[in-house]
Amino acid sequence: MLKSGLGVVAATVLSVLVVAFSVGAQTPSSTASPQSREQPAPQSLGSVSGTVVDPTGAAVVGARVRLTREDQSASQEVVSAENGQFSFVHIVPGPFHLTITADGFATQAFSGTVRSGEMYAVPPIALPVATETTQVRVGPQIAEAQIKEEEKQRVFGVIPNFYVSYIPNPVPLAAKQKFELAWRASVDPVTFVLTGAIAGIQQGENDFSGYGQGAQGYGKRYGASYADVVTSTFIGGAILPSLLKQDPRYFYKGTGSTRSRALYAVVQAVICKGDNGRWQPNYSGILGSLAAGGISNLYYPAANRNDAALTFENAGIGIGESAAANLLQEFVIRKLTPSITKHQQATP
Repeated sequence: MLKSGLGVVAATVLSVLVVAFSVGAQTPSSTASPQSREQPAPQSLGSVSGTVVDPTGAAVVGARVRLTREDQSASQEVVSAENGQFSFVHIVPGPFHLTITADGFATQAFSGTVRSGEMYAVPPIALPVATETTQVRVGPQIAEAQIKEEEKQRVFGVIPNFYVSYIPNPVPLAAKQKFELAWRASVDPVTFVLTGAIAGIQQGENDFSGYGQGAQGYGKRYGASYADVVTSTFIGGAILPSLLKQDPRYFYKGTGSTRSRALYAVVQAVICKGDNGRWQPNYSGILGSLAAGGISNLYYPAANRNDAALTFENAGIGIGESAAANLLQEFVIRKLTPSITKHQQATP
């Protein structure tokens, strides 16, 4: 009995030692150092960029773009640049939400998810015009964008073609914008070059002989020619259109039969579109020609000054010249103006 009891005790002790040894042997593998465990790769920051435009496709400057996250972390806000572009950098990967606001436009929103290291490009965000009361305020902003496009229009890529609108139903110009367009046309380098060519031809043919010849005669002819351009452009294209609320531009038709387009072009020499969108007699253009002719009597030689009858005759000639120019605009010049942007080509 004693032997068998001692045997049981010995066996029990031996079993305990074997278990303890086994546990001790396994301990190092179960308590491996943190350095031996695999660490997740760090995520790279991304970026979000895009462009804000108006209903015509022109860039909206100064739009406020706000970026927020789903986790309600601190938001970011930027303002769109002159080309309508905006950009957010150092963006933590994950879902984001954009809120775009601008004076005179309805608020727009956009949501997306930026991945690690991704340069996320948001599609162009078009801001619709707000309610009717707001549209009164936003009109000049859209008109400003439209005349900026018109100031890029050049025949053969060189000769200014600013006073033509290829946009269907363009926004009326504010008085400030009418003066801006007149100034831009008057100081364009090509205007100075063409004026110089006209003065040279006049000198060669000894027109306005009272000016004489030589450098002094050429200078007087140049000054008179340039004065004609400035007075007719500002009076007929800015001053009177602002006072009478008329639009000095030619509105390209581009559709219909050849006959209807030709009639439309000729008639626009004596009618124009008012700032209210309605067609009306072109008082600005007609009175502008008469006023410019009358002012020219102040600086042309006495022998070449026009009396009242001749001034009216010249105004009639000017109307005929406008009709011919409009026909060229309707059928020829657009094809020679490569700088027309895509959103201006809505009409064929």
